[in-house]
Amino acid sequence: MTTVDQNTNLAQPNVVADPEELARARRKRNEKIGQWVLPALVVVLTIIAWDRIVTVNELPHYILPGPDLVLEALIEDWGMLSESLVVTLRITVGALLIAIIGGVGLAVLFTQSRWVEMSFFPYAVILQVTPIVAIAPLIFIYVDNRMVGLLICAWIVAFFPILSNTTLGLNSADHNLRDLFKVYGATRWQKLRYLQLPSALPYFLGGLRIAGGLSLIGAVVAEYVAGTGGNASGLAFRILEASYRLNIPRMFAALLLIAMTGVVIYALTSLVSYLLLRKWHESAIKREV
Repeated sequence: MTTVDQNTNLAQPNVVADPEELARARRKRNEKIGQWVLPALVVVLTIIAWDRIVTVNELPHYILPGPDLVLEALIEDWGMLSESLVVTLRITVGALLIAIIGGVGLAVLFTQSRWVEMSFFPYAVILQVTPIVAIAPLIFIYVDNRMVGLLICAWIVAFFPILSNTTLGLNSADHNLRDLFKVYGATRWQKLRYLQLPSALPYFLGGLRIAGGLSLIGAVVAEYVAGTGGNASGLAFRILEASYRLNIPRMFAALLLIAMTGVVIYALTSLVSYLLLRKWHESAIKREV
């Protein structure tokens, strides 16, 4: 009889669930659902409010088109808008890749030589704080190739977040680990590869998320400044063209494509950041708790 009671008492904690644990699991499940449901609900309510404002006030389509007209323009003009989207994406991705290569390479060079950092970092700051709309006309004067000029403009905007964040990360390696590497006689390359680069990875990925959106902004602004049409025209020119012709639905459709492109770029960079950090860095581990 005593043995049965003991077994019953031992099994009881496995049968009765912890209320706090249940509440935590329920809260986690609700947060996962809310991450998708709440943004979708806000979008739906915004579209409904937009449609009601246009309908109730009887606004003409050349002032504010309804969401149905924007969707219709997006479908009818998809061939032209998709070609422009590809052009804008080529500039954006190209500028981002150049910014990654140049920013990371220069950041590594800065950490290897304090004199190089003191010499060139102020010029990187100057490029960052100078408005691109002020530099772009000069770039298009001195650069004959229009696509190269657009890449340079977008690169200038996206370059500094990569450089500054990566430099900060490389310089933020734990000083105790630095001393340990020094005690064991590690070379400069070994310290860079096994200590500084892993320490800088979260900083670099944070800068990458910022630079992804900025490269798109730089590409659109550069297209506005360039102001040339033709087959190799991006979405910015389509917006200008639609505004000249008072084709406001097409203008909204192009704006929608730019906004969705920015969302996709941010989602992809966030996914890359999560995949690289989820197993070891605190910022990603906390999301799984």
